[in-house]
Amino acid sequence: MSEADRVRAHVHVSGNVQGVGYRANTEETATRRGVSGWVRNLPTGRVEAVFEGDPRAVESMIGWCHTGSPHATVDSVDVAYEQPQNVDGFDVRWSG
Repeated sequence: MSEADRVRAHVHVSGNVQGVGYRANTEETATRRGVSGWVRNLPTGRVEAVFEGDPRAVESMIGWCHTGSPHATVDSVDVAYEQPQNVDGFDVRWSG
């Protein structure tokens, strides 16, 4: 996939999203859908993620974030689109 065919979304998820498996479920779901990027907890209690890849797959990840892991309670999902950086693979980051 060329960079022209890729999109990048920077997402902040608010609610009860830490300590409920949100990051692990995000990594698993993104990997299954072929989306690259990363996810991490923030000190504010939110989860931050970047999704990059096929536009439909990225949009599906944004939609998934509204529910997230089975034990999460999502209050809001804020999305900002950025220039793709040709990221490959998906990682859980442990510091925020």
